[in-house]
Amino acid sequence: MGSNILIIDDEEQLRSLLRRIISLEGFMVHEAGSLQAGLKFLEKNQVDVILCDVKLPDGSGVDFVKEIKQKFPLVEIILLTAYATVHDGIQAMKNGAFDYLMKGDDNNKVVPLIYKAVEKVQLQKRIQQLEQQIGIKFGFENILGESPAIKETIALAKRVASTDTTVLLSGETGTGKEVFAQAIHTASTRFGKSFMALNCSAFSKELLESEIFGHKSGAFTGATKDKRGLIEEANGGTLFLDEIGEMHIDLQSKMLRVLETSEFIKVGDTKSTKINVRFIAATNRDLKEAIKQGKFREDLFYRLNVFSIHLPPLRERKEDILPLANNFLKIFSDRTNKRITDMSKEFMHLLQKQEWKGNIRELKNSIERAVILADGPELKSEHLPLDSQQYSSDSSSSFDLASLEKSQIQKVLRFTKGNKTKAAELLGIGLTTLYRKLEEYEIPTEE
Repeated sequence: MGSNILIIDDEEQLRSLLRRIISLEGFMVHEAGSLQAGLKFLEKNQVDVILCDVKLPDGSGVDFVKEIKQKFPLVEIILLTAYATVHDGIQAMKNGAFDYLMKGDDNNKVVPLIYKAVEKVQLQKRIQQLEQQIGIKFGFENILGESPAIKETIALAKRVASTDTTVLLSGETGTGKEVFAQAIHTASTRFGKSFMALNCSAFSKELLESEIFGHKSGAFTGATKDKRGLIEEANGGTLFLDEIGEMHIDLQSKMLRVLETSEFIKVGDTKSTKINVRFIAATNRDLKEAIKQGKFREDLFYRLNVFSIHLPPLRERKEDILPLANNFLKIFSDRTNKRITDMSKEFMHLLQKQEWKGNIRELKNSIERAVILADGPELKSEHLPLDSQQYSSDSSSSFDLASLEKSQIQKVLRFTKGNKTKAAELLGIGLTTLYRKLEEYEIPTEE
């Protein structure tokens, strides 16, 4: 099984007996005659489980547990004693011991207990690995860009991440507001707790209220059982409310109460529930203008706007376009099992000329389309959506542009096997426009 077990006991005969028993199970077993010898071994070697005597010449095993758990939190310790006392047993467990056994009487329990301890260690290691992977995936390191605009934005977000301060992210659609919210959560003391995200524009007023606050059984037609809202699910962690400017004015007062009191009331309930949640909100709207129009509460705005971060649009950070495009190229090449490693000069030129009104999201979608359409090892200008190709220096005449469009449409239709809806989506044009161009270029289709 490969797990390392360390026995710490000053009785050589007992160590030898335990070693034989445990080794038969396939564990790697090591011995130490004192706490200091055991500690030195731990500092140089990987150990999963320790079997340790309670009374040793150089100290107490009960106190040793606390020291080891502080230095090596993933190591599990099973204490062995010839003279069990309730006080020692309680203190051992408080200090972090996995279990507490009597020597001799409990020898038959040692091996099953080691298996349980090893299982816990392996689970904790797996959790630690997953947390590291999540940290890499959702941390600030995952936000690409070397432009001054994005560097300044990241620096602000890092500064507020370690606090519990409410954050308001503003910026155009597609600038990466949820990515920043995730990074702030990952860099906070709440990392490891829930990160819940909700798009406020995706629900009606009634459904949004239920999604956020939850409801009691019978609160409305169809509410057949109690439902936990996202505020409750995010307890101890972070709740990200995207497009907060789209929240109905009536719900805004309930949200204000949560921010002021850290309490909420479920739909159909009469009593409030205490919560400990960090709030991050985002909007692509001008909330100050919405306040003037009576569509957003001014008091809620000031509660949310404790620390505001504006995310720059892609057109203000043009030096980041190619690094982002290369990153998306690698991601989508891997997903589609294609060996596409380069972008042509014309392709890169078109990327940098584009306005990218949809920002990073639009760039990502364009690279995904290009990877799907590409046959060789390089992305070329004809792989971009038609509206991007208008910037091409090679398309100076109407004949060239028409030929390019016709070729592109035919290629996409072959890829989608004649599915015009999917073809229009990949081409970045409306279905009506596609039908018009099919007729204009006399492209035969199968109905």
